[in-house]
Amino acid sequence: MSKKKTNKNKFLEQNPQLFRYALMFFCVAIIAIFLPKHPRFRFEFEKGKVWLNEDLVSPYNFAILKTAEELAADRDQILQSINPIYEFQSKVGPDQISRMQADLTTKWANTTFDPDDEQFYYEVATDILTKIYADGVMSPTKKFQIDDNHYNFTLLRDKISTVKNTVDVFTQETAFAYADEIIKKSNRIEHKEWLKRIVLDHIQNNFVYNEQLTNKLEADALANISTTRGMVQKGELIIAEGATIDNEAYQKIESLRNAYEEEARIGGDIKVVILGQVLIVGMIVFLLMAFLFLFRKDIYNDNRLLGLILLVITSMLVLLSWAVSIKLPNLYLIPFCIVPIIIRILFDTRMALNIHLLMVLVAAYFVPNSFEFVFLQLTAGMVAIYSIKTLIKREQFLLSALFILATYVVAYLGMVLIRNGNVDDVRWLDFVPFIVSVILTLLAYPLIYAFERFFGITSDVTLMELTNTNSKLLREMSYKAPGTFQHSLQVANLAEAAIYQIGGNSLLIRAGALYHDIGKTLNPQYFIENQTKGYNPHDGLTFEQSAQIIISHVSKGIEMARKANLPEEIIDFIKTHHGTTRVDYFYQSYIKTFPEKFVDEDLFHYPGPIPFSKETAVLMLADSVEAASKSIKEPDAKSISNLVDKIIDYKLEQEQLKNSDITLQEVEKIREIFKNMLMSIYHVRVDYDIKKDKKTESQPTGN
Repeated sequence: MSKKKTNKNKFLEQNPQLFRYALMFFCVAIIAIFLPKHPRFRFEFEKGKVWLNEDLVSPYNFAILKTAEELAADRDQILQSINPIYEFQSKVGPDQISRMQADLTTKWANTTFDPDDEQFYYEVATDILTKIYADGVMSPTKKFQIDDNHYNFTLLRDKISTVKNTVDVFTQETAFAYADEIIKKSNRIEHKEWLKRIVLDHIQNNFVYNEQLTNKLEADALANISTTRGMVQKGELIIAEGATIDNEAYQKIESLRNAYEEEARIGGDIKVVILGQVLIVGMIVFLLMAFLFLFRKDIYNDNRLLGLILLVITSMLVLLSWAVSIKLPNLYLIPFCIVPIIIRILFDTRMALNIHLLMVLVAAYFVPNSFEFVFLQLTAGMVAIYSIKTLIKREQFLLSALFILATYVVAYLGMVLIRNGNVDDVRWLDFVPFIVSVILTLLAYPLIYAFERFFGITSDVTLMELTNTNSKLLREMSYKAPGTFQHSLQVANLAEAAIYQIGGNSLLIRAGALYHDIGKTLNPQYFIENQTKGYNPHDGLTFEQSAQIIISHVSKGIEMARKANLPEEIIDFIKTHHGTTRVDYFYQSYIKTFPEKFVDEDLFHYPGPIPFSKETAVLMLADSVEAASKSIKEPDAKSISNLVDKIIDYKLEQEQLKNSDITLQEVEKIREIFKNMLMSIYHVRVDYDIKKDKKTESQPTGN
């Protein structure tokens, strides 16, 4: 079995194009499977808008659906007409009267009361309880209490139902009050409180609310509510071209749409529907692949990254399809903006915008009120992408969430006002789903972390964490190799400024710059920036040994980075920051010392590779320029300018930048940025008088 799996993996590795097509097919198939399977009404309409299509004539008879408000009113009316059901407990009264009589006799025997009064007390208590249980005792249900707190109810007594009102029945409180009043009125009763306690102890409900039976009665009544009102006849004009869609016209069109989709669901050919969905989804996936092929070939050729993108898109569309199929109360509960945020953080702005647009187009074809959905999701998605264009702090996630929520609220409020033309018609509870959606959007943060770990991607969030100088590797460098640490900081500043001007990932290059020399941490004293005056460990080594120690900081840095689980994108900076250049100092020293000997140049060359991206190329230049600038004894504008030009020209001559996508125009910009920044670092002032004199000298004289 393992051999078969190995052969299969080798086959996929050798045929990446085939695997890519399989991913596309799988994505299209999954989305098409989960999409709602019914034909779609061809007209888009919205209340308050103008009907821009031809006259809409009813193709057949159909019933007009009631609005949600009308159904709610019918429901309230029916519920008010339903009387709650109470059952008469016939044994409660006689049982409690008998217990009271026994209780009174027992307690009387333990008192010093007049024995001649016992019978009178006995009769009064019995009469009170007999009256109370004859009228009935109940606990009113708040559900049925309206303005006057009284309501009609149905009493079941021996399978015979009678309608009564709570005003004619005792409650526990009114029964206590009645007993207290009767006892207080009797002048013959001396021990009123004693008798009252005995009577009150034996008052219980004998009318008991039957909630199950009442609920069943309500459910049966509600099930019979008519969901329609009136009919539209075949051939009847529903709305004329150019007419405004008022409430009545809107309800008729909505009823026609519902009738059409219901009829199509029953009589339509599901195979044809599936074919249409496959064509639509297939076209969208094709457009996505075309975009990647034309503008992001690095992702197009990486099946791992391609699989991640298709997984995110498929998951969101399946989730949305599921919400539609279960008739989720509000589709805006789905955090649709989570996709552009994830794509933006893991990739770039252009890709996030393109994917969000394509995904919204697919979703719009099966969600209700598609124009509203497209408008809200496109605007909110664009704001989500723009708000995290440059991720510097974690707080930007919260700010982005607030911006998204504000976009939803403003856009939805505007659409409601246009549709209804009345501020009073705004239902503020309709904004709650947007709040829930934005809160769920914050799940993008843990999802990004999971995708990074599973797919091996480095996001801006991770880069932001790596640039923290309190991380273990950087803290160790600052302690063991402080000179290298300061050099790395200066290189990071130079490289970041340059890449910001020519376009690139500034967070990536800053992180790469901070870690590019971590290999020097193992032997810091062999590098000049960490050496103390008067001691150089290279004095006891051959030139070849010294060169190898210097060169080894690249391989050792790679080992340290991998041991610390640094992303491969950062390790690329360690590999390429010297490219295949030569350790010239020790090479030239060897030639001068041993002119007659054969020199093996490979011993003095870095292993490479040369930079293969704009960011790694800029870092190589920044690293060389910053290191060389330390050798300038008296830095001035001319010496700094010459140094920068010399180093950059040398890298170009050595063809160290040929594999990076950097242009000569961008190289010129980098020159100027490096010169200006180095002059600022060394506090060099440009002598404008000298420039002026040189300009004057260059001009022809009269001689």
